[in-house]
Amino acid sequence: MKILIIEDEKKVGSFLKRGLEDSNYTADLALTGEEGIHLAFSHDYQLIILDINLPDINGIEVCTKIRTQKAIPILMLTALGTVDDKVNGLDAGADDYLLKPFQFRELLARVRALSRRPVVYNDNVYRVANLELDNDTKTVIRGGKRIDLTAREFGLLEYLMKNKGKVLSRADIAENVWDLNFDTGTNIIDVYINYLRKKVDRNFSPKLIHTLIGQGYILKEE
Repeated sequence: MKILIIEDEKKVGSFLKRGLEDSNYTADLALTGEEGIHLAFSHDYQLIILDINLPDINGIEVCTKIRTQKAIPILMLTALGTVDDKVNGLDAGADDYLLKPFQFRELLARVRALSRRPVVYNDNVYRVANLELDNDTKTVIRGGKRIDLTAREFGLLEYLMKNKGKVLSRADIAENVWDLNFDTGTNIIDVYINYLRKKVDRNFSPKLIHTLIGQGYILKEE
């Protein structure tokens, strides 16, 4: 899991980065809001830890800007602890809010909880890692980049994302995406999985579409 820390206090940011890396996460540190926005839009992160009091752009504005293009879980980490502060942070798009000073083990627990959030974050939008599928606009975005899919590829990806973490047989996929009885003499499922991998997985990390020999396919974060 790759995490972006946006924190202007270098000592605090370095402590967070070191602690996350010691806990087997990959972490990058941005010391300003502008740098944080740039990194968020140019790299693939699965979570952002964001301070509110930044020297250039307020963390609320940073959160709002990131939310215009990405559905990455955002954990606000700040000394501002009034109810209004929390409401402003959550209304800007933050997923959780942790006050300074904090226990690092609590931060880790919140990171784990955010990583386990359900794929669906509204009725028609699905998210797994840095991959987003919007069923209203029929768009797919990964790492901030739009991916063009055919109607069949879109339907296949939607079915995989709806069933994140579940092993899906070729028969399951054929019946739910193609709406036909599975013909054991065709490799059409494998062909379309390959098309999808080339577009969705080839140039991105982490890899999401996995093959289980003799069982089928599963979409999951490793």
